Amino acid sequence: MKKLSMLFALALAGLLQLSAQGYQVGDKATDFRLRNVDGNYVSLSDYSDAKGFVVVFTCNHCPYAVAYEDRLIEIDKKYRPQGFPVIAINPNDPAAEPRDSYERMQERAREKGFTFPYLLDDGQKVYPVYGATRTPHIFLLNREGNDLVVSYIGAIDDNYRDPSAVEERFLANAINALLEGRKPDPDFTRAIGCTIKTSD
Repeated sequence: MKKLSMLFALALAGLLQLSAQGYQVGDKATDFRLRNVDGNYVSLSDYSDAKGFVVVFTCNHCPYAVAYEDRLIEIDKKYRPQGFPVIAINPNDPAAEPRDSYERMQERAREKGFTFPYLLDDGQKVYPVYGATRTPHIFLLNREGNDLVVSYIGAIDDNYRDPSAVEERFLANAINALLEGRKPDPDFTRAIGCTIKTSD
C-alpha cells in the first residue's frame, strides 16, 4: 500500500511539473486582458486583422531585456504591417523588483519610444500559463482558423551582446517561415535572460 501511495505521489508530482511548464509548440494559446502603459487594457482579440503575435515577456531592469529593446522595436516596425505585432508583457512582481513597477514601465516606454504595447502581468497570472521563465522570453503565435497556435518558443537571436554579430535570427526566421506558409525550423530555442522575479 505504501509503495502504491509513493507511485501515485510521484505520478502526481510529474503531472504538476508538466502542467507548470506552460505552452509547448503546437498548443493553442488563450487570450488575456492586461493593462498597458497608456492605462488602457489590451487583449489579443483587439487585433482582429492580426495573422499572429510576437508575445515577449520582458522587463525594465534586466540587462538582457534592455539589450533587446531596440531589436524588438525593429521587429515590431517590420512585422506589424505584415500581421505579426509585438506584445510585450512585464511578468515581474514589483514588490520583489521595484525597478519593474508600473510607473517605471511607463517611464521606460516613453524613454525608448516603444512602438508596441507594454503590459503589466498584474498578479502574475499570465506568464505561468505560457511557461515563461526568463526575460526576454518569446512566444510566437500563429492564427490558424479561430485559434492562436504557439509556433516558436525561445530566444530572439543568438547574440544579445552585439546585434552586429548575430548569426541566427531565430524569431525573424520563424516569422518569415509562417508568412511563407512553412513551419519554423527550429521551433524551439533556449531563452537567455534574467529569471522572473516573484515574492514567494
